[in-house]
Amino acid sequence: MSSTLEKPSIAPYRRHLLICTGSRCSEDGQSQALFDSLGDKFKAAGLNAGDLRVKRSRVSCFAACRGGPIVCVQPEGIWYCQVTPENMDRIIEQHLLGGRPVDELVFHRGPSAALCEAPAPACAEEGHGC
Repeated sequence: MSSTLEKPSIAPYRRHLLICTGSRCSEDGQSQALFDSLGDKFKAAGLNAGDLRVKRSRVSCFAACRGGPIVCVQPEGIWYCQVTPENMDRIIEQHLLGGRPVDELVFHRGPSAALCEAPAPACAEEGHGC
């Protein structure tokens, strides 16, 4: 007997932001408030649809406690700490729209970060779509 697996669908996106909303990441619900604010911020910046669409997801723990709010930008593997609303505005403008990480807020770079910092044609050839 064969059954067909029903697969969910996700609209295409260029980047995926993972935001730690765990209780040890930041105090007083700052991380959740940051997550909640992103819908309006993305819409205002044109990051809610089309080729530049950014998907956002909550994560309960990154195991990088007390530096939060913490945001990870995929596929680049760029990790930001102490992401205040003002810092998020800088990340949106400089990184998500401009393609340049906000270096002074970066605390970790994952394995694909080096590939995404290569000149654009090399990055595209590697299939990272940066």
